[in-house]
Amino acid sequence: MSIVDKIVAAVTPPESQAARMQVRAKAHATANPGDWLSMVLEHHEGIEAAFAAVKSAASANAQVAAQKKLAIMLTGHANAEEAAIYPALAAAGEKGHATTAYTEQAATKIQMGLLERLTPMTSDYLDKLEHIRGAVSHHMYEEEGNWFIDLKSKVTVAEQSQIAFRYEEEFSRYVGTNTVGAIPNRPVNV
Repeated sequence: MSIVDKIVAAVTPPESQAARMQVRAKAHATANPGDWLSMVLEHHEGIEAAFAAVKSAASANAQVAAQKKLAIMLTGHANAEEAAIYPALAAAGEKGHATTAYTEQAATKIQMGLLERLTPMTSDYLDKLEHIRGAVSHHMYEEEGNWFIDLKSKVTVAEQSQIAFRYEEEFSRYVGTNTVGAIPNRPVNV
């Protein structure tokens, strides 16, 4: 982690696990089976599992393979949110949230690219991975906390359906599956 990263982390400590669980439970209670919010939540949980798989990998090759699966999941999820949900946020009067969300996801893509340059299984690699995981966890906390719950209350039923269709379409286009939350089984070259 860079000095700047360490300063930012010290000034803005992450939310507690209990706070994250409380926010996620509220978001799940707001979601309906098969709607865009339930898909987002399922992807968030899949992303958390993918981070854990990278961290717990037993070898450098396994870590790189898990990292590539994580990158596919993160990018597919980001593309889907950027194409379907963030424009809806902006249209619902939440341009600030939409802009912040785009910015956070762009930063994650940059950090994932930098992670690829590090040697797996080293402390530098694991520090960078943890930094990315923390930023992504905070991003999910913001979305689940009120951004997406507020959006759900501001859009019509027809708009909800349109958001869900577009979200799933974009995720599937990148990831190559229609199974929500799935991490692709595409071959990964290490």
